[in-house]
Amino acid sequence: MTLKNSRISVKTTGRTDLIDITGQIVEELVNSSVMNGFINIFVPGSTASVTTIEFESGVVNDLRNAIERMAPEDLYYEHNERWGDGNGYSHVRAAIIGPSLQIPVIEGEMALGAWQQIVLLDFDNKPRERHIILQIFGE
Repeated sequence: MTLKNSRISVKTTGRTDLIDITGQIVEELVNSSVMNGFINIFVPGSTASVTTIEFESGVVNDLRNAIERMAPEDLYYEHNERWGDGNGYSHVRAAIIGPSLQIPVIEGEMALGAWQQIVLLDFDNKPRERHIILQIFGE
């Protein structure tokens, strides 16, 4: 069995930035030589998430709009009172979507659907450089 730990970095603009990171993850998987197992994808921090989506402009906009309806930016958030950073909404959004994914690897490829890509969602109210941790495990 093999375990490979790696990181990818992504620069974001914040404010519900959705970035397709599938290609970077495929590159890391190819470099791992794992043929069957799984890949765990984790974004540290409390204002970003990872998920899968069909990465096309209509669905991307639909997801942004759905997230805005679930945790509107302009609501009152106690977090903003305590820290004064105005990003209470981003913490709630990240908690709803979640910080990690686990995807099976079969015959050297992630078992993603035909139209399924892996995306980073950065909800913070300022640009960041996000470091996503990958753990690739298998044989």
